Amino acid sequence: MFIGKVATLGAGWAGSDILFPRVSLERAAEASSKQSIAISCGNSKVTVSNETVSETTAGKIRGFRRNGVYIFKGVPYGASTAGTRRFMPPASPEPWSGIRNALQYGRVCPYQDCAHFNSDGKNLANTDEDAFVLHRGAAATIPGEDCLRLNLWTPEINGSHKRPVMVYMHGGGFSNGSGHDLLSYDGENLARNHDVVVVTHNHRLNVYGYLNLQELGGEEYASSANVGLLDIVAVLAWVRENITTFGGDPGCVTVFGQSGGGGKILALMAMPAAKGLFHRAIVQSGPFLKSLSPDYSGRLAELVLAEVGLSKLRVRELQAISVDRLSGAAAEAMKKTPSHRFSLRQVYGEENWGPTMDSHILPRHPFDPGAPEISADIPLLTGSNLHEFINGLDRPEAQAMQMDELQRLVSQEFGQLSKEIIDAYRGDYPQATPFDLYATIAAASLRRPAFEQATRQAALSRAPAYAYIYAWRTPVLDGRPGPFHGSEIAFTFDNAELCDHYSGGSAEAIVLSKQISTAWVNFARTGNPNDDGFPHWPKYTSKHRATMQFDRVCEVRDDPEGQGLRLIAGA
Repeated sequence: MFIGKVATLGAGWAGSDILFPRVSLERAAEASSKQSIAISCGNSKVTVSNETVSETTAGKIRGFRRNGVYIFKGVPYGASTAGTRRFMPPASPEPWSGIRNALQYGRVCPYQDCAHFNSDGKNLANTDEDAFVLHRGAAATIPGEDCLRLNLWTPEINGSHKRPVMVYMHGGGFSNGSGHDLLSYDGENLARNHDVVVVTHNHRLNVYGYLNLQELGGEEYASSANVGLLDIVAVLAWVRENITTFGGDPGCVTVFGQSGGGGKILALMAMPAAKGLFHRAIVQSGPFLKSLSPDYSGRLAELVLAEVGLSKLRVRELQAISVDRLSGAAAEAMKKTPSHRFSLRQVYGEENWGPTMDSHILPRHPFDPGAPEISADIPLLTGSNLHEFINGLDRPEAQAMQMDELQRLVSQEFGQLSKEIIDAYRGDYPQATPFDLYATIAAASLRRPAFEQATRQAALSRAPAYAYIYAWRTPVLDGRPGPFHGSEIAFTFDNAELCDHYSGGSAEAIVLSKQISTAWVNFARTGNPNDDGFPHWPKYTSKHRATMQFDRVCEVRDDPEGQGLRLIAGA
């Protein structure tokens, strides 16, 4: 997610997704002689054998097969970024001989603490209810600079069939997160149930991926402000070169991602280096139109350098200091930048890590003032969740909000327009409680950018754009959490049954999960999300703002929240 914190578990089998029962020595010896073992755990059958070996451009890898899906984890798509490779563009992985195991998730980029906001705009760590409903900490997240790893789920290896490829960009902004820190990201069900190839991955973040040293270090560091984006380009290049072996079609690649992951996709759409590496784009709650300015990221780099006591003439020494020291310096430098004030207008701004507009890697803002011409032919599906950051998790008293409190909070932000804004949203959502209205108004900070992305892409008139609002409410925790930031991810991966802390395992949730994941896969396959399982979903244009609302009953709405959003924009 764009704003969140990574939870960790201990090392060992915690992140393996396989639970091996006790096996007799005789059976183990027999299995070893055959170089194969198949173990049944309930209804699940796991196989690790020579038949689960495939080949990449760097060498052979051994994954495992579970219930018809081949799974490979921790596959290197780039070399370690430690030492002299720190702040440098990604290098190809070091080739290996023999067969390399790809059975467990790889390391994640070293991270800094990150926060999200409660309904008072105060920092809120991943507390108990938040961690529960999102299944945080489902796999071990062990930090390290050898983190350029990807994970892959496919129905077939070493065959001839070409399936759509769906490459997921994790959330956490450009600061935190990984491709496996939420159980929602597990690609097994999406691959099996929809006959696609799914890829998730880790890449450089925060100071390791976005430290702008160009002015301080010269041409040698010309790419340092955007090497995190170049890592993602390397993932897509790996897909182009290797995915046919794993049953995928390199000519049918969709990038999809949530929050910060959506922001990474929008940046890719403006990058010459990414041109031709993907063919469809899905942005989930990605409030991102502009990149950082060189002035802001350059000042941040100066603060980092000062924190470690280095002069501008000693920039290269940054590559030798320890991870702990560099991460600590980056965290302290960030405290000295303008602090974030919770706003109903805007979430993303120049107060965190992110890509920088430069002259070669990211030569323009991703979606400002318009969509990038370089990706005019890319169909775009974009949307947001009804409540986003105001979710009531871990604050049950918030649900008791009365109208006077709603009016006070909205008035603080919008002054004399507050009554008109509340009335407009009340007209759109007549059954909403005061707290739900406040959460929906606050989500305008993500809703407006999503609709702008759709409008600007459609304006290029070369590829369709589609818009959505995710509005389903979990029955878990007495139905208190609304459609919060990140809640839709489990359904896009067809993981309603797997992520039962969120879905409650209800039949309603499973049906909606099938509808949403089918729409995502249809879009990945053809550039059109429509399916017989829900109403016809028209294209989004500035004149016809058709928006699919995913809920207990899915329906297309024309210009939802239009009056309220226009009032907010003019406030």
